[in-house]
Amino acid sequence: MLATATPADDSATLLVVDDDRDIRMLLANSLGSRGYRVETASSTRDMDQILARTPVDLVILDVMMPGEDGLSACRRIARADGPEIIFLSALGEEQDRILGLEVGAGHYLPKPCSPREILATVRAALRKRGAIAAVESGDVYTFEGWRIDLGSHELFDPNGVLVGLTDGEFAVLRVFIERPRRVLSREALLAAARGPDSDAYDRAIDVQVSRLRRKLRSGGDEIIRTVRNEGYLFVPKVVRA
Repeated sequence: MLATATPADDSATLLVVDDDRDIRMLLANSLGSRGYRVETASSTRDMDQILARTPVDLVILDVMMPGEDGLSACRRIARADGPEIIFLSALGEEQDRILGLEVGAGHYLPKPCSPREILATVRAALRKRGAIAAVESGDVYTFEGWRIDLGSHELFDPNGVLVGLTDGEFAVLRVFIERPRRVLSREALLAAARGPDSDAYDRAIDVQVSRLRRKLRSGGDEIIRTVRNEGYLFVPKVVRA
């Protein structure tokens, strides 16, 4: 069954695999209303038929089902170029969640679970998938596990989560990415980020750098270093993907 929706805020195709019809319909309706295309299957056999004919971005998979269980199915379909997988199961003990992640799922949600939490998890999983796809596109740089797409103006943290940046913050970060491991004066940063005709004071760069530091804080590692009386240095090695 395919659930379609009106104004879409996402265009991904999802597949809900659960032998409980009420759960399938609930997820199809709630996720479909957010703009996703949602296919449903009552068994892994039906899941295989849908995957064979339809490109699917993400699978929401139950563990306990008649016939092949979700863990076995996950082992089969989990691969680098395959769909993201979220387990949604009544088996919610720690060992169940660990096993689900070990067989290839990206997320494990115990039932009962609110539609809002499921939606948030779906979005996080798809952002991670988008980050990986962005790396493969070539217009992407990486540093310390972070990924930045200069074309789409998107920054992803080491967990694949999209980090919000203002236009000014992104402009300054772009300069650092393009000129890593070099001491850049405030004037040079300002000129590169805003253009030579900018009438902004160089203190504006200090504010942008301070905000970037807070957003790039990762395990206590220093990413942007202040060089006294000279400017700033972007510390990590930057690699073009």
